Amino acid sequence: MLDLVIDARPAAISAGFNVRRILPYRLRRMLGPFIFMDHAGPVNAPPTEMHNLDVLPHPHIGLSTVSYLFGGQVTHRDSLGVEQIIRPGEVNWMTAGSGIAHSERFEDPAALAGGALEMVQTWVALPEAAEETAPAFTNYQPQELPIFTEPGVWMRLIAGDAFGLKNDVKTHSPLFYLHVVLQPGARFGLPRGYPERGAYVAKGSVEVGGRRYTAGQLLVFTAGQDPVLVAQEASTLMLLGGEPLGERFIWWNFVSSRRERIEQAKADWKAGRIALPPNDNAEFVPLPEDKSRPAGSPPPQALS
Repeated sequence: MLDLVIDARPAAISAGFNVRRILPYRLRRMLGPFIFMDHAGPVNAPPTEMHNLDVLPHPHIGLSTVSYLFGGQVTHRDSLGVEQIIRPGEVNWMTAGSGIAHSERFEDPAALAGGALEMVQTWVALPEAAEETAPAFTNYQPQELPIFTEPGVWMRLIAGDAFGLKNDVKTHSPLFYLHVVLQPGARFGLPRGYPERGAYVAKGSVEVGGRRYTAGQLLVFTAGQDPVLVAQEASTLMLLGGEPLGERFIWWNFVSSRRERIEQAKADWKAGRIALPPNDNAEFVPLPEDKSRPAGSPPPQALS
């Protein structure tokens, strides 16, 4: 029933911002079109250290970033001139396509009060035909994201199509992405019709097939199976998956079906050919230097 269980590993996306990294993983690079997944927080930092959390302007190609918050708020700025604060229950969907730069700033001290800041960010790889699409950004409000409830179960469709729920979040390939909250003893299944499906335990614990899985684990399920997840306590899950896209190369913040396209993106960022956000251009993350790395070594840590 389970192909793999992935334990989140520690990673850092800025000087003071540590996260739990779930994807990519050495034994599982992607889940459907999802190629990256980070879980940050709850973050507990004094206001005097907020600047250490900031993720400075950095580039992306060949993917869409998807930001979803459980608590707090983040200010997004990008090279399209967009400035958008994201709050819990909203979705920031930024399609990098041919190239975009963005920053994530933590500018409201109240957003960190009592460890309130907590977020999940995923990257969705683009189909080959859409890899060079024009960059775009959309913020979706909670009322645009359908919610379903029944005794012991609450869920919100973040993107895609699942359990008969749909929304207007623009995606480029078949996928599903859900925020699910279960009360103790609640039973829950997975969306059908997708060859690759997973459940990330963000909080609490669930039982599947007689075994218990806890927070920080991504359960990757065998195609064609219909598992039942039973909440052992109040639990929060992120369900995700979809149709696979084929092999993708990933280096730092760049994703592509072509290795040479990533080399071009490296050169473009180093030469300043990917524009910085016009309202956040005083500093940026330089291209990591990896000359000392042996061939075949992992890329530098990706940013969000």
